[in-house]
Amino acid sequence: MSRYDPTEFGESRRGFLKKASLGFGSIALSSLLGQTGSWASSPGPSGPGGILAGTHFPAKAKRVIYLFQSGGPSQIETFDYKPSLAKWHGKEIPPSVQGTQRNSGMVADQSTFPLVKSIYDFKQYGQSGAWVSDLFPYTAQVVDELCIVKSMITEAINHEPAVMFMQTGSQLSGRPSIGSWLSYGLGSDNENLPNFVVLLSKSSGAQPLNSNAWSNGFLPSHHQGIQFRSGKDPVLYLNNPHGVHDHDRRRALDHIRQLNEQQYDLWQDPEIQSKISQYEMAYKMQNSVPDAVDTSNEPDYIYELYGEDAKIPGTYASNCLQARRLAERDVKFIQLYHMGWDQHGSLPKGIKRQALSTDQATAGLIQDLKQRGLLEDTLVVWGGEFGRTSFSQGRLTADNYGRDHHPGCFTMWMAGAGVKKGMVYGETDEFSYNVAQNPVHVHDFQATLLHLMGIDHEKLTFKHQGRRFRLTDVHGQVVKDLLA
Repeated sequence: MSRYDPTEFGESRRGFLKKASLGFGSIALSSLLGQTGSWASSPGPSGPGGILAGTHFPAKAKRVIYLFQSGGPSQIETFDYKPSLAKWHGKEIPPSVQGTQRNSGMVADQSTFPLVKSIYDFKQYGQSGAWVSDLFPYTAQVVDELCIVKSMITEAINHEPAVMFMQTGSQLSGRPSIGSWLSYGLGSDNENLPNFVVLLSKSSGAQPLNSNAWSNGFLPSHHQGIQFRSGKDPVLYLNNPHGVHDHDRRRALDHIRQLNEQQYDLWQDPEIQSKISQYEMAYKMQNSVPDAVDTSNEPDYIYELYGEDAKIPGTYASNCLQARRLAERDVKFIQLYHMGWDQHGSLPKGIKRQALSTDQATAGLIQDLKQRGLLEDTLVVWGGEFGRTSFSQGRLTADNYGRDHHPGCFTMWMAGAGVKKGMVYGETDEFSYNVAQNPVHVHDFQATLLHLMGIDHEKLTFKHQGRRFRLTDVHGQVVKDLLA
C-alpha cells in the first residue's frame, strides 16, 4: 500500500491534520446526540421541505404521536372481548387451532395448554359500542375518538425482532425507523427542534429496548431519533461548558461550518452535511429544548387530566404531556416507549399495574389534543409488537395465569387526523388465536400511516447498496376502510 500524500489532493499536511481533527469532533457530536454515521451514497440532507418536492397527495396528518407499549399487551385483557373463552376456560386448546400458529420456545416443554378467559370484565362504551376492559376506564370514555384494529398480524415471535419489524419494517436491525423515514421525506415544520423525538418511560419494565428502534439506519444521520431524557439535562451535553458564552459558541460553529464545507467540497461525503446540520440543530436546541420540556407553568387542570404522575419527570404520564407540548411546536414524529407489558406469568397483577400507569394519561392526551384543536391534524397510535396466547403459559389457577407471545393476532388503535372515529375494524376467531376477518399486516399499517401523512409508501425510497429500500420493503397495502 502506498503512503498517503496529502499534497496529491491539493492540500498541505497541516491542512489535512486540521480537517482530520474536525472529523473527530463530528464523531464526538454524533456520540453526544446519540447519532450513528452512514456512508451510504445519498442526496444531501433534506432541508425544511424534505427530500420530496411535496406530499404525493394532500396529507390528513401533520404529525404523529406513537404510544408504543413494548412487551406485547394482551389483546384478550384489553380490547378483544371473547366471552366464548368462558366456556373453554381450563380446557385444552384444540390441536387443530394451536397448530395454526407458531409458539415460542418458552412453552416448548409445556405439556398442557389450557385456554383461559380474561379475569377482567368488559363493557360496551360510547355510540360505537366498542368493548373495553375494566382495566381502561379512562380510555373507555374517549372510545368514540378511537379507530380500534383488532386484526393486526405480524411475522415475528420474539421481542427485539418484533419491535424492529413494527418500527422499521424489518426484523433485522439496521433499517430506518418510521420517524426517520418521515424526517427524510417531509423535513421539518420547526427549525429549532428535531423532526423526530423519542421519550422513554423510566422504570417501566424489565424487557430491554434496542435504540435501533429509532435509528436512521442507512439514511443520513441527522434523521436519527433524538432521545429526550427526564431530569436536569433532557439532551446530554447540550449546554455550553462553564466559561463558554453563546457568542463564542456561535463564532466557533461558523468557523467549523466553513471548514466542514471545504471538507465536503473535497470528499463529497454526505455525512459531512449531516454533521453541519447536527451542529446547527444542537445550537438551536440550547434555547428551544428547555422551553419545550418545562411544564412548570401548566395549569392544575392539566395535571388532573393526565394524572398526578405527570408531575414526575420520566413517567409515562409526564411523557404524554411532553408529547403534547412537542406537538404544539410542530415536531413531526414523537415516539413514546413504555416497557413492561411482557406478562408470561402473573398476568392479572402485571397488566393491572401497566394499565394504572398508562390509562389516564393516554386518554388525557387525546382529550388535551382535542380541546386545543390539535387532534384534527395529529395522528395518535397505541399498540405493541404482538399479542398474547389465549392458552395459559405455566400453571393456571383460580386467580393467576400467564400468556406467551402471539404474532397471529393483536390489537392496536389510532385516533385523530384522517382515521374513522368510533370504528372497530377486523375480527378474531372465538379463541382470539387467528384473524377471522379483515387482516391488517404490519406493512399494511405502515403504508396506511404514511398515506395519512400524504406519502405513497412505494415512492418514498432510498438507494443503498444497489437497491432501493422503503419502509414497507416490497409489501403493504393502504387499509382504505380505516380512512375518514
